[in-house]
Amino acid sequence: MIEIEINSTPKSQQRHRHTKKGFVYDPSKLDKQDLLSQMLTKAPKTPYKKAISLYLRFCMPYVKKHYRTGKFSKELKPNPPISHIYKPDIDNLLKLVMDAGNKVFWKDDSQISRVQMEKIYDNSGSTIITIVEEDDWIE
Repeated sequence: MIEIEINSTPKSQQRHRHTKKGFVYDPSKLDKQDLLSQMLTKAPKTPYKKAISLYLRFCMPYVKKHYRTGKFSKELKPNPPISHIYKPDIDNLLKLVMDAGNKVFWKDDSQISRVQMEKIYDNSGSTIITIVEEDDWIE
């Protein structure tokens, strides 16, 4: 089992773009490289070969409207929301993590057989990733 915490606001996978000359490029290429560079400290020596379960928590920072005003502007209002129900979509956040882990944590993201994820508000943006190989799985 590997647990990774990325201390930056989660980013989502963007759609591939086409140039006027017909070339296709991935606008999320740098985001994937950045995410992978932060994940590499916990990478296994060889990519996992068996089925994998992923557990993800995407913590989005509170926005200005969740804070009080005036001299209490650094304090959250009473009862701020917990669930983040706005963009980016949770499936696009997942795609970026799955693509970034290819050939490093797993051979291909088709090995991922179980995913559990949540997108919530937190005081600072972060992503918590737990990777469990099938042998480690305990029901």
